[in-house]
Amino acid sequence: MANHLMKTTALGLIAACAFVGGAQASGLERGGYNIDLLFDPGQYTFESGVTYVAPQRKLENAVDEDASDSTMTTAQGYSDSTTETENYFVPRIGFKASLVEGVDCLADYSQPWGVHTNPGADWVGAQHNIETKVDSDNYALTCSYKFDVGAGQLRVLGGAFYQEVGGFKERQVITSETLTALGQTTSGVGRLDLEGDGFGWRMGVAYEITEYALRASLVYNSEVKLNNITGTLDLTEIPFVAGFLTNPLFGKVTDVYGSAVMPDTVEFKLQSGIAPDWLAFGSVKWTDWSQLQRIPFYVNGTTSEATALELAYRDGWTISGGVGHKLNEQWSVAGSVTWDRGTAQGFGSQTDVWTFGTGVSYSPSENVEFRVAGALSLLTSGSSGEVTVDGVTYGDDVSYDFGTDLAAAVSTSLKVRF
Repeated sequence: MANHLMKTTALGLIAACAFVGGAQASGLERGGYNIDLLFDPGQYTFESGVTYVAPQRKLENAVDEDASDSTMTTAQGYSDSTTETENYFVPRIGFKASLVEGVDCLADYSQPWGVHTNPGADWVGAQHNIETKVDSDNYALTCSYKFDVGAGQLRVLGGAFYQEVGGFKERQVITSETLTALGQTTSGVGRLDLEGDGFGWRMGVAYEITEYALRASLVYNSEVKLNNITGTLDLTEIPFVAGFLTNPLFGKVTDVYGSAVMPDTVEFKLQSGIAPDWLAFGSVKWTDWSQLQRIPFYVNGTTSEATALELAYRDGWTISGGVGHKLNEQWSVAGSVTWDRGTAQGFGSQTDVWTFGTGVSYSPSENVEFRVAGALSLLTSGSSGEVTVDGVTYGDDVSYDFGTDLAAAVSTSLKVRF
C-alpha cells in the first residue's frame, strides 16, 4: 500500500508541474479542465490548491492607426509602450469518493477561463484597450467505472459541469482632446460589462496498470454555449453633441445582449514508471479557440449592433513532457517542459509560450501530501497589426511590437486521504 501511494504521489506531483506549466496558456485559458484527482487510490480524498501567475508582457512601438476617432500620439503625451498584463490567482478544490466497487466520483470547483489585460489610458492604443478582464467559475461532477482488462484496469468516465463567465472591457471611445475642443469635461471612456452561463459535459476512457504506475487517458470536454449573455454598455462619459458626436448610444447606459461559445477540448495523457523510483509523463491537448472570432452585442429588444469583442483566435495546441523521481518515502521531485501554440494570427500578443516547471512533494504520512511547484515561461516575440481573418478585418485601430517576455508562476496544494 505504501509503495502504491508513493507512486501516485509522484504522479500527482507531475500533474502539479503540468498544471502550473499550463497556467500561462493562450486564448482565455487559465486553469483549464483537470480531473486527475478522480484517479487517486484513496476511498475519500480532498484536495485544494492555488496557482499564482505573474506575466510580464510589454508592448512597444505602438501606433494609433485609426484617425476616424481622433489619433493619439506621443506628441500629445501618450506613451508608445506599456505593460499589458496583470498578475492573477487560479484556485481549485475537489473531493473524490469511491462509492462502491469500481465506481469513483469527483466533485470539483475551478476557474478554467480568464484574462486580465491592463495597458492603461495613457498609451496610444487606449482606443483599442484600456483594461479587459474575464473571470469564470466552473462546478463539475465526474464519475467513472473501472473493470479488469488484461494486466490492468479499463476506466470509462463521464460527467457534467455548470459554468459562469463574466467580465468587462474599457476603452477610449473619444479622446479627451476632442472632448475639450467641444467644450466637454467628460473622460471619453466607454465600458462594456457582460455575464453569461451554460452547461457542458465530458466523456473519456483510461487504462491503468498499478504495478508500473501506468496510466493512459483520453478525455473530451464539450463546448459551453453561452446563449444568453447580458450586460450593459456604459457611454455616459461620451456626451451626445449634435453635429459632432451623434451616436444615439452616447451619453447613456444601454442594456445589451449576445452569445458566445467557450471551447471544447480533447486531451491525451500518458504517464508510466520507467525505472525504479522514476516516472515519466506526456500530454497533448487541442482547444477549439477558433470558435471565438468577432462577438457582436446588440441593443436589448433590437437587432441593432451596439459593440463587439474582437479576438480572431486560432485553435490552441499544448504539448507537455517531464519526469518525476521518488527520493525516499516522504519526498518526490519532478520537472516538466510545456509548449503552447499561440492563438494570435497577427492580431494580439498571444504568441507561442515555452514553460519550464519543477516541483517538490512531501508526504509526512500515507494520507497527507503537500506540493509546491514553480514555473518560468518564455512568451515569444511578435507584432500586432491589421489582418483579415475569414473576410473580417482586425487590428486596424492600433499596431505594436513585443519582444520575448517572461512569466513566473508558483503553485501550492494540499491533499488529504481519509
